[in-house]
Amino acid sequence: MLTERQLLILQVTVDDFIQTAQPVGSRQLSKKEEMPYSPATIRNEMADLEDMGYLEKTHTSSGRVPSQKGYRYYVDHMLSPNQLTKMEITKLKSIFAERRVESEQLIRQSAEILAELTTYTTILLGEDVQRHRVRKFSMVPLSSENAVAIIVTDNGHVQNKLVSIPQDVKLEELERMVEELNARVVGSYLYELPAILKRVMTQLINQSNSRLIEVFEALTADVSKGSEEKVVYGGKMQLFNQPEFNDWQKARNLLEFMQQLEDHPRLIVPNSSGLSIRIGSENEMDSMEACSIVTATYSFGEQQRGQIAIIGPIRMDYRRVISLLDYVTGDMSKELAKIFNSK
Repeated sequence: MLTERQLLILQVTVDDFIQTAQPVGSRQLSKKEEMPYSPATIRNEMADLEDMGYLEKTHTSSGRVPSQKGYRYYVDHMLSPNQLTKMEITKLKSIFAERRVESEQLIRQSAEILAELTTYTTILLGEDVQRHRVRKFSMVPLSSENAVAIIVTDNGHVQNKLVSIPQDVKLEELERMVEELNARVVGSYLYELPAILKRVMTQLINQSNSRLIEVFEALTADVSKGSEEKVVYGGKMQLFNQPEFNDWQKARNLLEFMQQLEDHPRLIVPNSSGLSIRIGSENEMDSMEACSIVTATYSFGEQQRGQIAIIGPIRMDYRRVISLLDYVTGDMSKELAKIFNSK
C-alpha cells in the first residue's frame, strides 16, 4: 500500500515525464507547486518507489522514469479526465457539423482530427461491411466481353467487380439475370449473398444458358469474402515524431505492426467493449512493447460496433486521450445512428 506522499510523488513523476520525456529528479520535483516536500525526502521516497517497481532509474542520468507497473497504477488509480479546451471542443464539433450520407466520411474525418489533437496515430475500425444490407445490384456492360457488377449497400458502401461475359451470353439474358437478382437480394445482408446467388443460379441456368454459370461463380467468389472491416488511419506516420521512436528497432516494430493490421484489423480490438488501455507488454504483439493502445467503442446501425484506437508511446498523455475519446465516441454514435436511420 502506497502512502499519500508516495502517491503524490508517483503521480507528479508520471505527469512530468509524460510532458518532457526526460528522467525526473528529486530537485526537479521539489520545485513543483503541488509538491510540499524537500529534495531529500523526495529522493528517499523515489528510491522506495523504485524498490517497489513503480519507478526505474535510467543509465543516462540520476533521474527516474515510470516503469510499466508505475504507469498501470497511474492509469488504474490516478486518472481523471482532463477538461477539454474551447479550441479542442470546436475542432471535435467540426467533425459532426456537416450532414453526411455515408458513415465512411465521418469515420475518416474523426481519425484525422483525433490524430491532429493527440499528435499520436489514430486507427478506426469501421463496421463489418458484411453486415450491410443490399440496396441495389446492377451490371454495366463495358464491352461484348466484360461488364462491371455493382452492389450498393444501405450505408452507401459500393462493391464492384469486373466480370468476364461468355461469348454466347446475350445482353437480354444478363438483364433478366440482374432483374431476378434484384428481386431476391435487395434487403439481404452481404453475408447472405452466396447462398442466394447459388439458388438463383440453379434456377436461371435451368431456364436459359448454362454459360451464365461463369458469371455467377465470379460473383459468388467475390461476395463470399470474410468480414471487410475498414481500417482508417489518422496521422499514420506522426507517431514517429515521438522521441521514443528515434530508436530504429522500435520504429521498425511499429511499421511491422501497422502492416499486420491491414490484414488482421482485430489485432487492436480488446476482449471487452467500452474503454480499454493496454500498456507496453500488455499488448499481445511483441512489436508493440514500446507503445500503449487506448481503445474505445462506438455504435451504429443494428447493434453493430466499431473501434477507435489511439496508439502512442507508453509515455502517452492518458488523461487527454481518454477525454478526447469519450467526447468523440458519444457524438459519433449519435451521428451514425442518424445516418443509418435516414436510409
